[in-house]
Amino acid sequence: MEAWLQTLLTALALPQYGLATVFVVCLVSATLVPVGSEFAVIGLVKLNPDLFWPAVMVATLGNTIGGAISWWTGYGAEALYERVQKQQSHLRVLEWLRRFGPRTCLLSWLPVVGDPLCAIAGWLKLPFWPCVGYMAIGKFVRYVIMTAGILSVFPGRFTL
Repeated sequence: MEAWLQTLLTALALPQYGLATVFVVCLVSATLVPVGSEFAVIGLVKLNPDLFWPAVMVATLGNTIGGAISWWTGYGAEALYERVQKQQSHLRVLEWLRRFGPRTCLLSWLPVVGDPLCAIAGWLKLPFWPCVGYMAIGKFVRYVIMTAGILSVFPGRFTL
């Protein structure tokens, strides 16, 4: 298993697979799996500055699809309702989500709370496509600001 994983990671690190790697890492990081995608995006752009916009777009797409997966996960999590219903603080959060609806998915880019937010939006059965649209907007803005900000702080090509 270790050899297979090492072979996969080596293949994904090749320049011709850079955007595919960013896509996979961003997709996985937007699910409830605690993985950060920032380093994959920044690493690719540092190695290939001309890939700034393609990397941002691929990262946004992968992260948005991951958010949609979280939405569907939440949609199917009916059993969670019984546990959350008993806690008053969770009720306030649920009411806040119901009040602002799909627009709350703009916050899906936030660390720690963003991915569960997508799942809760699905659990509440907020409209799927508006939620995905707001997820995409929030994630796109995050990647543009984050990548441009890091590149402005650390200009020039990355060298090994």
